[in-house]
Amino acid sequence: MADSSQTIDVDELGATLPRRLHLAAERYIAETPERIALTEDSHSWTYGELGRYIGEIANHLTTLGIRAGDRMIIVSENCIALAGLLLAASRIDAWAIVANPRLAAREIDQIRQHSGARRVFLTSSVSKEAAAHATRLGAETRQIGPLKDIAVSALNADTVPEPVEDDPARQIAVLIYTSGTTGTPKGVMLSHENLLISAAITAHFRKMGPEDKLYVVLPISHIVGISLLLMTLMVGGAVRLVSKYDPAALAKAMKDEGITILNGVPATYQRLLEYKTLAGLKQLDRGALRLIAVAGAPLDLDLKSRVEAELGLPLSNGYGITECSPGISGVRFDAPRSDNTVGTLLSGVEARVRTIDGLPLRPGEIGELHVRGRNVMRGYYRAPDLTAKVIDSEGWFNTGDLARFDDDRLYIVGRTKEMIIRSGFNVYPAEIEAVLNTHKDVVQSAVVGRPVDGNEEVIAFVQVIKGARTRGADLMDYVRDQLAPYKRPSDIIVLDALPATSTGKILKHQLAQSLKAQEKIA
Repeated sequence: MADSSQTIDVDELGATLPRRLHLAAERYIAETPERIALTEDSHSWTYGELGRYIGEIANHLTTLGIRAGDRMIIVSENCIALAGLLLAASRIDAWAIVANPRLAAREIDQIRQHSGARRVFLTSSVSKEAAAHATRLGAETRQIGPLKDIAVSALNADTVPEPVEDDPARQIAVLIYTSGTTGTPKGVMLSHENLLISAAITAHFRKMGPEDKLYVVLPISHIVGISLLLMTLMVGGAVRLVSKYDPAALAKAMKDEGITILNGVPATYQRLLEYKTLAGLKQLDRGALRLIAVAGAPLDLDLKSRVEAELGLPLSNGYGITECSPGISGVRFDAPRSDNTVGTLLSGVEARVRTIDGLPLRPGEIGELHVRGRNVMRGYYRAPDLTAKVIDSEGWFNTGDLARFDDDRLYIVGRTKEMIIRSGFNVYPAEIEAVLNTHKDVVQSAVVGRPVDGNEEVIAFVQVIKGARTRGADLMDYVRDQLAPYKRPSDIIVLDALPATSTGKILKHQLAQSLKAQEKIA
């Protein structure tokens, strides 16, 4: 188990937490008002300005008809305006829905309709995608407190506010719409306590303090971005907000801006190494960087070793999901690992592994991971049936991920729905992807199943380094001696790029759908 330096009494912590998101920085607003809180390419806000501006924005939202219990959508890349709107929503007990501007019009409209949002706010000056959505919605450009050029949609007069709860464990702070495989949006209801307790535990786990400066390139439209913002404000650190990922800009920020902590998905680090090679650099300058972490997708061990050799720091793996606010486990930074474990459970999180039918398994066996804790969501918005399917009467949440424990170390094997049953054998895509990713020309890979008469085939999609001549047949030869016959792909398809979300998570359902489309053509 984790030592006492990593363990925290969650009940005691809960009693000291702020009751709302906008109060996360309250101590530092009062004690160190001149310290930088938020910074982006063009300007910064100090903690004093943050406190003052949140109030101004909240007052303006009220004049625009936003009431306690209303849902408001913020369509934005990472920027100070987004952080200001998010925290101001908390101040008036509105529910914030942060949407990535790179979503399609259909996706934005689905979220708007399902949530019954009162208004949509778009940072049209920050991204052309947000501006395009603003034009389509007929939004008017306004100044909201200190925020200029915010596009605001017409008021939805038909929407009904949700009841307001004084209890921070019950009052919803953020509604996050997940990218499911069915095309139907699912709104994850996260309370103020969900988000604040998860952020505080992670900050403790990382030994964060006022001297830290986080490079927040993972989108705040995603749970990890929100958590990074909150945990930094809770310790009085500085949040470096980045609207779109550019590896050259990251390398410069590491060198010149005093960045101390970097979170990313595997693709963040893969592209950083590619930039170093293409730019002809001998070595990346890590500057003040003290901690690098990765989550959100399986971590290839070859990439892990290359990043560690380049930056001279352990690349620590972790695991979390939107419904858990997100933290579930992480590798301790004072006890790095060379394997692909996602570490030990964070304080306050319980876990168990069960069969698909909910039966207990022996230690070390693979099964569905169930977790429980004060970080687990309130449920899916307007979907009590879906909520009941994943959260039982005792509060256990079924993650849908396949996992195993080795002593207290957690290993994620894949998704329940991604498991392939081939000739009666269970095939876990992550294992095959790990082998493919060790090839020198492979950037990333994704393995899916293809139904055939009475069976399933293993199909691999692979993205190779630009200019590489490696083909599917070459990769088939490469994996032949490393995988059992039933695990070997029936086909390996090389693509220029794999479809992915803004956080770098590969959209496997799109790849599976492409196989079905090919079958129809054939």
